[in-house]
Amino acid sequence: MLDMLVRNVTLPDGRSGMDIAIQDGKIVQVDPAIQAQAHTEIDGRGYLASPPFVDSHFHMDAALSLGQPRLNQSGTLLEGIQVWGELKPSLTVESIKQRALEMCRLSISRGILAIRSHVDISDDNLLAVQALLEVREEMRPYLDLQLVAFPQDGYLRYSRAHENLVRALEMGVDLVGGIPHFERTMAEGAEATRALCELAEQRGLRVDMHCDESDDPHSRHIESLAYEAQRLGMQGRVTGSHLTSMHSMDNYYVSKLIPLIREAGVHVIANPLINITLQGRHDTYPKRRGMTRVPELMNAGINVAFGHDCVMDPWYSLGSHDMLEVASMGLHVGQMTGLEQMRQAFAAVTENPARILGLEGYGLEPGCNADFVILQATSPIEALQLKPSRLYVVRRGEVIARTPEQQHFVSLGAGEESVNFSKGLF
Repeated sequence: MLDMLVRNVTLPDGRSGMDIAIQDGKIVQVDPAIQAQAHTEIDGRGYLASPPFVDSHFHMDAALSLGQPRLNQSGTLLEGIQVWGELKPSLTVESIKQRALEMCRLSISRGILAIRSHVDISDDNLLAVQALLEVREEMRPYLDLQLVAFPQDGYLRYSRAHENLVRALEMGVDLVGGIPHFERTMAEGAEATRALCELAEQRGLRVDMHCDESDDPHSRHIESLAYEAQRLGMQGRVTGSHLTSMHSMDNYYVSKLIPLIREAGVHVIANPLINITLQGRHDTYPKRRGMTRVPELMNAGINVAFGHDCVMDPWYSLGSHDMLEVASMGLHVGQMTGLEQMRQAFAAVTENPARILGLEGYGLEPGCNADFVILQATSPIEALQLKPSRLYVVRRGEVIARTPEQQHFVSLGAGEESVNFSKGLF
C-alpha cells in the first residue's frame, strides 16, 4: 500500500498519462497506469505536474513592509535603500517574523517550496537575522529557506559590516553575500568582492552577490566575481545576481565577459520584475530595459535563473510571489518568445534555480523527494500563458496547499459557446 498515488498527469518533458507513486516522502515510481493502491490518491486529470517553483533571489526581511515609514517616490534603487534605512530603527524581531511567516504561507500557496533570501546584516543588533533564522526552522517542514548574509550598506562602506557578517554566519546563516557596486569606489568594490569570496572559501560556503545592479556600463564587478571564483576554485558555488549593467555594456566587452563567466562556473540570477522597474530611471527616451542579457547567457551554457526579489517593500510596490509572473516578465523583456525559449523561461523558475541552491532530491524521477505542484495547465508553455491555479502543492508526499480548479474560457459572440484553453496548445 503506497502512501500516495498521483494518476494521469503530464510531465514538463511532454510525457502524458503518467502516474507518480510515493512512499515515505520519496517518489518511488513514475510510469503510465501504475498497478497499486494508496492511502491517498489524486486524479491529475491530465494536468501538468512540475517540480516545485524555486525563488533563488528574495528579500524576506523587507517583504510586505510597503509604506513603512514612507513610499519610494522616485522608484529608484538608491531611494529604496534610503527608505529601508529609515525603517530599520523601528524594526523588531516579532514584526519581521510576522511578515516573513505571512510571506511564506503565500509563497507555498503559489507552489514555491524553496527560497533563497538575502538578509540585511547592516544592523548591529542583527534583528532580521534572528527573525529569519527562527522562520527557517518553523517553516522547515514546508519549504527550504536559504539565508544569505547581505551587507546592504556595503561591506567596506559600513564600518561594522565584516563583524556583523561573521556573527550572522556563526548564528547559522548559510551563504556570503555582497553589494560591490554600492561601495565608495570601483576599487573598493573589487576589494570587497575579493574579501567576501575568500571568507566564503575559507568556511566552505557558497557566495551570492548583488552585482552591478546599475545602468552604468562601467560597473564591471561581475568580472571580478568571475575572476575570484576561478582563482579560488569555487566553480559552481558562486552566483552573480542582477548584472543589469550588462544591458548597457559595449558588445565587444561582453563578448569577452560571457566566456569568463562560463569558465568560472558562475550562476546568474536576473530579477525581471524589479530590473524592468528600477533600471532606466535616469533615461528619457530611448529608455533602457535594464535586465541582463538572459538569452545570450543561456545560449553560452551559463545557468540562469529568474528571481522575484521583492514583494510590496521599499523597492517594489507590487507582487504576489508568483514565479510564473516572474518568468512571463522575463520572457517579455528578453523577447524569449520562441517555443524553446519559453521552455527555458519555465526552467528559470524551476530546475535552474534548484541547481543554484544546490537542492538535493529535486525533480520528478524515482528517488527524488515527493515535492511537486500540479498546475491547471497541460504544458510549461500553457502554464506561462494562463498563470493557472496550483491545484495541489505537495511536500514530502503530503498535500500542504490546494486551490480550486478555475474555468479558463472566452465567450464567442453573443451566444453561449466558449473555448476552454486547457487543451494543450503546443
